[in-house]
Amino acid sequence: MKLNPMQLEAGKTIQQHHNVLLLSPTGSGKTLAYLLPLIARIDASLDSLQAVVVVPSRELAAQVEQVFKSQTNTSLRGLALYGGRPTMEEHRRIREIRPQVVFATPGRLLDHIGKQNLNILGVKLLVLDEYDKCLELGFREEMHRIGEAMNYVPQVVVASATAFEEDKRDVWGERAATSENGKPKKVLPVPALIANRKFTAINYLDTAEELSTRLTVCEINSPQKDKLETLAKLLTHIGGVSSIVFVAHRESVERVGQYLRDNGFAVSLYHGGQDQEIRERSLYRFRSGAASVMVSTDLAARGLDIPEVRAIVHYHLPLDAATFAHRSGRTARWDAEGTAYLLVGPEEKLPDFIKVDETANVDGVVIKAPLSQWAVLYIGRGKKDKLSKADILGFLCKKGGLTAPQIGRIDVNPHTSYVAIQRNALKRLLQQVSGEKIKGMKTLIEEMRAK
Repeated sequence: MKLNPMQLEAGKTIQQHHNVLLLSPTGSGKTLAYLLPLIARIDASLDSLQAVVVVPSRELAAQVEQVFKSQTNTSLRGLALYGGRPTMEEHRRIREIRPQVVFATPGRLLDHIGKQNLNILGVKLLVLDEYDKCLELGFREEMHRIGEAMNYVPQVVVASATAFEEDKRDVWGERAATSENGKPKKVLPVPALIANRKFTAINYLDTAEELSTRLTVCEINSPQKDKLETLAKLLTHIGGVSSIVFVAHRESVERVGQYLRDNGFAVSLYHGGQDQEIRERSLYRFRSGAASVMVSTDLAARGLDIPEVRAIVHYHLPLDAATFAHRSGRTARWDAEGTAYLLVGPEEKLPDFIKVDETANVDGVVIKAPLSQWAVLYIGRGKKDKLSKADILGFLCKKGGLTAPQIGRIDVNPHTSYVAIQRNALKRLLQQVSGEKIKGMKTLIEEMRAK
């Protein structure tokens, strides 16, 4: 694996046991930058928790766990902890696995610490990933309590894609705030684990301009205030490439998504109001190619690693430069190229912080949704049933009559599994496996449809 300069510098600095402030643009590989030295510091012979990674969302916790597993051998044990599932189930997993590193959302981490499900006394490295986003999402008090509980940890790494405001130091927990009557508000002090430490700063945010050279910014003018028709024409025009449409509100996700579905587009919907299973299904359909379009709030703008996204559509214009950067950073990642489209209504004006490379017109495009080449197979068994990717692959080939090229991404979750299948092979497959057992187990096997 070839690491970029930021990853090399961060790895060396973290391995030297320094407290590190890692600032690097979206898509630059911050996860590997802190995970690789973290892995190097874990003593496989110790049956105890040695590192904690705090992240702002469930999806990011699961994602970092997968990256960790892809970089380690079987002697190292990691576990993602997040809301949306019973705490008792996670407690059982903690007892079974005895993780040496956990990847947790703030509230769920505090829950396990408070119930003494986790022994954190042996932790020697604490990573606060997307720390500024944790505060933006309302985890300020939780982050302060984590700071109090883990103040003794010898090394802290803070990672962010946004520069800190040195005058307000808001990202650290301080705020210059006043109430409506002009009196100072009570605010949380800077957590001691941060305030009392000297940090070595690694700042690669100035590379954002270099990275943006792979990103084309295109303005699309909509003749109507309601930009739904213009959006559908644009998606037709770009021909079914993997695209994320960003909107401002949850209600807009549902409205825009329904319009696109009514016009035949394969769409996934993604926002914070969905329960965990629906969000997981939405992400899988998009990642697997079963849905070429994902309509989302800014929840998908930070942290999630969704490869091969080629287009970002700003249906609602971003309110600030940081939002524009985080949204657009979902494409043109690493060495890939991508395009950010901005839909501008007749009464709207592009903000000054956005520089447009080109302008396009889609008025003459006839709306026609591209056909999705992939469908998603749902299997009602998972890791808890001792089911593996190899088991699923063997079953689909032997009992379903599929060949390897007809099978795409396979995700095995604790209780369920999802498999991408070429759509033209799905009907025959379902007929072939009807009533068949997988690994000796009866289970539900059906096409997973959008919810």
